[in-house]
Amino acid sequence: MDLIRLNRLRPAEATAEFLKCCGSEVWARRMAESRPFESPEQLTLRASEIWRTLDRDDWLEAFRSHPKIGGKKAVENVSQQSRAWSGEEQSGVKDASQQALSELALLNKQYDERFGFIFIVCATGKTSDEMLAILKLRLGNNAETEIRVAASEQERITEIRLRKLLDL
Repeated sequence: MDLIRLNRLRPAEATAEFLKCCGSEVWARRMAESRPFESPEQLTLRASEIWRTLDRDDWLEAFRSHPKIGGKKAVENVSQQSRAWSGEEQSGVKDASQQALSELALLNKQYDERFGFIFIVCATGKTSDEMLAILKLRLGNNAETEIRVAASEQERITEIRLRKLLDL
């Protein structure tokens, strides 16, 4: 996919492409409506602008499109491309010890119980130990701080995925 082709897609097709990058229907639809984009930089800037205007429910919808760190399946049905990207992003857990995987599973459960959504972290380039340390640290956040931190992490993930979508 390149920017010219993305700009030429029908609105529903463009929305489907954007949903591969972020699981919020509102975000994806607004991105499709914002076309045409003159450059990848304009696209990523607009993506962030739209993301920051969304409400908590839209953020939670996007979070549900991710598997838990160390998990295989998202809560929501997602595209094959989204599943593949999640696997690549979480490649740091592939070589994790059984102890680390068990601890991740336990802390993921505690996080979900505490905040009501899965732990979201931009996992690209991070080891299982790094993700575990971040998870432990963020469990100490209050609910308002944590939803904002998670939303910021989702924004970073979305930018990376937009670049992948455009083969950048």
